[in-house]
Amino acid sequence: MTGAVDPRDVLPDGDDWAELGGTRVRKGTVAAFVASARSLEALPPGDPAEAGLTAHLRELLPGLRAVGVLEVFAPRSARLRDALGPT
Repeated sequence: MTGAVDPRDVLPDGDDWAELGGTRVRKGTVAAFVASARSLEALPPGDPAEAGLTAHLRELLPGLRAVGVLEVFAPRSARLRDALGPT
């Protein structure tokens, strides 16, 4: 795709997922990642919930890569970067 792209160009109304570069990406993946990243940031250091959030964020990485999010945006938080590992 070139030029301006609307959400319906990527995921038409009524579709719940798109296949991008061979990866099936469910709608809401980017929003879920952002919400989970915010939850991670809100935890005090060493909180037991950190491991689960980190695992969840890493599970979402293939979808983010397929969409291209990490090609144009980089996590600003050192904690989030550490949680994701090499992206």
